[in-house]
Amino acid sequence: MERDMVTSELTVADVPREERFEAEVVGQLDALLSFALRFTQARADAEDLVSDTILRALDRRQQYRLGTNVRAWLFTILYRLFASRWRAQRREVRLLGGEHECLPGLWVGDADPEGRFYGSLIDETITRALDDLPGPYRTAVVLSDMHGLDYREIADLLGVPSGTVKSRIFRGRRTLRTKLAGYAAEMGYIPVPAAA
Repeated sequence: MERDMVTSELTVADVPREERFEAEVVGQLDALLSFALRFTQARADAEDLVSDTILRALDRRQQYRLGTNVRAWLFTILYRLFASRWRAQRREVRLLGGEHECLPGLWVGDADPEGRFYGSLIDETITRALDDLPGPYRTAVVLSDMHGLDYREIADLLGVPSGTVKSRIFRGRRTLRTKLAGYAAEMGYIPVPAAA
């Protein structure tokens, strides 16, 4: 009886690579959708971007080493897909004579998809403070603090050195801390400074 229990227990090494890969990827679908919504105008467009990301990941699954950070790998694929589409659509807008038009599925011009997405999740004051951050700081802070990526993963995703990522996160957080100090005291997150 004891012998049967030992043979019926599977170890991670016994599970086929394809199944392990699929399990790791499926576990990231919500995070991918959240990340895609930062860039797209509508949920359907975000879902399309996630679907394309999954297809690209499946095509390149042999490049992924099981057990490493699948989230960072998938975020990189999604970000690069979005960026290449955005550039292509921006070129198309220029060819058509538009300057700041919004083509179906992607924000072009001055639109800020991060503000719209986080506005639905976070208090308006915090959303405004995030929106006011310069784009590179905002992206680094969001990837680090909201999506849990480390410096190296963010650097790889954005194609910048790790030191640049550290600097952007530091400056972004410092700016947010300054802007939100009064709000944090008012909400009871930090003690109210004693009146002099």
